Amino acid sequence: MSEKKVIAVIVEGPSDENAIGGILKEYFSSEEVQFAVVHGDITSNKNTSVDNVISRVCDLIDAMRSKYGYHWEDFLQIIHITDTDGAFTKGCVVEAEVDSIQYYEERMETSNVKATEERNQHKSEIMFKLYSTGKIHEIRYRLYFNSCNLEHVLYNELKDFSDEEKEEMSDDFAEKYEGKIDEFIRFISDAELAVCGTYKQTWKFIEKDKNSLQRHSNMHLIFG
Repeated sequence: MSEKKVIAVIVEGPSDENAIGGILKEYFSSEEVQFAVVHGDITSNKNTSVDNVISRVCDLIDAMRSKYGYHWEDFLQIIHITDTDGAFTKGCVVEAEVDSIQYYEERMETSNVKATEERNQHKSEIMFKLYSTGKIHEIRYRLYFNSCNLEHVLYNELKDFSDEEKEEMSDDFAEKYEGKIDEFIRFISDAELAVCGTYKQTWKFIEKDKNSLQRHSNMHLIFG
């Protein structure tokens, strides 16, 4: 058994871990923080379904458990951070000559409207399943959102960044808040970003209107 309790953090990509990893490890310094980097979006993956998503998340934690020799009872909580990608919006997808989905605070542009709307339906159903799940393998589980994505929330930029750009921005962000956890908490809790209310209320908010395209987050609740 681990001497410290373990907090498992699931993120989509390495730049996500790079941006907030140091912050979470500093805040939870009395625990052991381990990251599971999905290298993609489990909530929009075509192989993920409402029926299998809980087991897929459980598999990520099981892989972490096996890698580091943890026991299930070592885990204190699972923090899962996801992008909303405008998935809860209705009637906001417009056709355009673009190579990939382009996000704006009022619409998203795509070369295939039907496929994007199907992606949105699929992703929104899976996010609902996850945020409605309080425990996974008897471990406290919470899904936190960044809308429309992490870069939008942290850097106030809504564009299709390359992996290299994400890495550079995450380096700068991590450096900015290194050793300044209180400053970061003030930033992420600012009314411009933070959705007010309980955990469930923040999700009900992001499901409405165009909120899942606009700049909102409930990550402040991690630090509550």
